[in-house]
Amino acid sequence: MHRHPLSRHSRLLVIFGALAALAGCFNANESSSGGSSPSTYGNGDVTASHDGAHTVNGSVRVPDGAQTGNVGTVNGSIRVGDNATLLEGETVNGSISLGSHASADSLTTVNGSISLSDDAHVAHAVQTVNGSMTLRNGSQVGGSLTNVNGTIELNTARVGGGIKTANGDINVAGHSQVDGGILVQKPSGLFEFMQHAPRVVIGPGAVVNGELHFERKVELYVSDRATIGPVVGATAVRYSGEAPPAG
Repeated sequence: MHRHPLSRHSRLLVIFGALAALAGCFNANESSSGGSSPSTYGNGDVTASHDGAHTVNGSVRVPDGAQTGNVGTVNGSIRVGDNATLLEGETVNGSISLGSHASADSLTTVNGSISLSDDAHVAHAVQTVNGSMTLRNGSQVGGSLTNVNGTIELNTARVGGGIKTANGDINVAGHSQVDGGILVQKPSGLFEFMQHAPRVVIGPGAVVNGELHFERKVELYVSDRATIGPVVGATAVRYSGEAPPAG
């Protein structure tokens, strides 16, 4: 059974509601003491300490080379510097970017893009609902890559747990490898009436191990130099050259 990504994000809203209450308490303590608290909770932009960082209305920054715990925000982005290490990175309204050679256990947002720079590594899942996902040269995701809306683009990257979307275009390019196949789900709930037919391109040198399963109409283009598993629910259009016909 394929779980819809929204189930995890619903739980996130509850978690971040509790976080907002905690942040209010910490802010009150800071005001009464006349100085900044050593706590990593706040209600503005914060820089992660060794133990992590959480805020409500602000961004979280993990400096280059830093090692930290969980980081999270409600309304703000998460920026992880080059060669930095963190556990979970979670936000509701904001993007997440992982710098070159940086690593994380998992990354999750609801409304925002997620990008991995060269040779970045995420051990488990990378998820968003409304946002693009970009994996650059040498980056790796050990788990699944999941969204509902937004382009998913791999450029000489690797995904170990498959790609899932409902309404996003997918471009697997530059000798990328996807283990676990590709699933394009039929939209449900608020997304049921979306008419966009996702464009799925498997480029020259790319490899998709596992089933390419489509529960809705898609435009599927597969290079004659790509390797893919069985296709269910669509007909692959084979092409030569570096790119398929313009859509």
